Amino acid sequence: MISPASPPSPARLLKTTLVSLLVAVILLVLVVLPAEFGIDPTGFGRLTGLTAMHQSPARTIAIRDVTGGNENLREVAIPDAGEPTPLPNPAVFQDSATAPATRTLTIELPAESQTEVKLVMQEAKVALFSWSVDRGPVYVDMHGHDPAFGPDFFVRYKEEDESSGGHGSLTAPFRGEHGWFWLNYNEFPVTITLTVSGYFDDLVDYGLFAHD
Repeated sequence: MISPASPPSPARLLKTTLVSLLVAVILLVLVVLPAEFGIDPTGFGRLTGLTAMHQSPARTIAIRDVTGGNENLREVAIPDAGEPTPLPNPAVFQDSATAPATRTLTIELPAESQTEVKLVMQEAKVALFSWSVDRGPVYVDMHGHDPAFGPDFFVRYKEEDESSGGHGSLTAPFRGEHGWFWLNYNEFPVTITLTVSGYFDDLVDYGLFAHD
């Protein structure tokens, strides 16, 4: 007659449990972490090629770079392990030791007259603007000049007829003057109020001149 097997003692059960737990921890550190998460504290995963199992195909993202006059889509690699993606153009963030400046200008524009107001800005600096006219629409041309290219060179940001105001921001694509040309083609005077805030060197009012 076969006698039933005696159950293991508590001490043996505890020993078996501890051994199993130790083996699980070793497998976690040596195999699972390198292969699944790319974490290799012992270097065993690198030696055995387990960390290569975690490496995924390189991911990229297309970021439009409009700073410095560029309009290109740049492919930027997205790193793993929570590292930040490099900026396509570091100029999109600029630390400053000074607070942004704010200026408000009121322009009395007679009938059939025109004027220009320009912000003097360094390349990649940013300004916010808001302007309004008290009555009647006016013609406005927002543009920029780079002195290095002579008086005939300019870039246009926006041209609008019959405008009663405008709001927006500007990142200077080059060092120079950036601002507005206003024409009052009405038979009555108008008042234009302009407020700018940001990083600019000067706000220049070129005064009035007659419409041709």
